[in-house]
Amino acid sequence: MELVTSSLPDEPLVLVTVASTQGSVPREAGAWMAVTARAVSGTVGGGHLEFDAIALARVLLSQPAHAGPEERSYTLGPSLGQCCGGVMRLRYERLEAADIPAARRRLAPRLVPLALFGGGHVGRALVNVLSTLPFAVTWIDSRDGIFPAEPPPHVQCEHSEPVQGAVAQLAAGSRVLVMSFSHAEDLDIVAACLLRQRERGDLPYVGLIGSKTKWAAFRHRLEARGFPPAELAHVTCPIGLPGIAGKEPAVIAVSVAAQLLHTLR
Repeated sequence: MELVTSSLPDEPLVLVTVASTQGSVPREAGAWMAVTARAVSGTVGGGHLEFDAIALARVLLSQPAHAGPEERSYTLGPSLGQCCGGVMRLRYERLEAADIPAARRRLAPRLVPLALFGGGHVGRALVNVLSTLPFAVTWIDSRDGIFPAEPPPHVQCEHSEPVQGAVAQLAAGSRVLVMSFSHAEDLDIVAACLLRQRERGDLPYVGLIGSKTKWAAFRHRLEARGFPPAELAHVTCPIGLPGIAGKEPAVIAVSVAAQLLHTLR
């Protein structure tokens, strides 16, 4: 899945798309690469395959516009200097500048909604990573002036006071990350998520930043609010992949993003 369809330039290009695959290959069907006379964006897998695909695309681009797309099959073996062993069929489609808006709409990614509560150091590191992945991020904080003037792509900033009030408005299927500036806010947000999960069952992942000690304290307080163990089991805390121990914001961001990708499978 390609995420930044706006990288298609407003000039003639050849769109190279993986039409189909067999066996072990570096990219999936639907992956694409845009080739202009001077630049390339996207990728169909790299290596000699991509080198040859770019060369052919530029040959097609240098010729008068032809009737329609054409396809070529490539065996990823010794003849291409690759050892994947599979077969990829690539589709070459010449686009003029007037065709680009429609192509952008056609290639627009399907993004999964994700709510990120907290605009601190880890939150900022996370949105930078998540904006490159298949998520549409709603970034929420109760404080004014916390968000950057220009957020990354696919990130919508929202001020909410009280912050837990935003939970009711989240899109169905949202993944939720909780990392506000205070434990009190974190607790209220998690409680609101659990209530929504009880009523609608449409938040497949609720993650809370913190240690096992923090979660033990939160469990006690949430039980006092009437949440049984079965409902509390829906909360992931600590968040991130096990075994990655770094506490730097960028390290946490990569670990948490990897865990979120697992929820898409």
